[in-house]
Amino acid sequence: MRKWHLIDAQDQVLGRVASKVAMMLMGKHKASYTPFLDTGDHVVVINAAKVRLTGKKEDQKIYRTHSGYPGGLKEVAARKVRATRPVRMVEEAVKGMLPKTKLGKQMATKLKVYAGDKHPHQAQQPAAMPAN
Repeated sequence: MRKWHLIDAQDQVLGRVASKVAMMLMGKHKASYTPFLDTGDHVVVINAAKVRLTGKKEDQKIYRTHSGYPGGLKEVAARKVRATRPVRMVEEAVKGMLPKTKLGKQMATKLKVYAGDKHPHQAQQPAAMPAN
């Protein structure tokens, strides 16, 4: 049975939170882990807007998207991404740590990220997990 976990990302380093979340989504924290099966749990991450970046990443880290058209590359600094779509920072960090297969995409659907401390998953009774 899949469990629900709640992680508060406030003042936590982005990469450390993302690696913990990726492990839970893949199911590596369970004794029944199998690489070719999705045995992972659901993870709810709150306070994504308050996640911490170390060093000069706030200004130097760049998020890139491409429209598919010639000249369609868009580059946005992490500071602007945090201001406009803070959820994207956590989602991209976690998805980058998941397998690049159909199974990895299915694992990513169990990730729920929210910029603030409110989330609509109270009915699932997510267990609070320390992010460190």
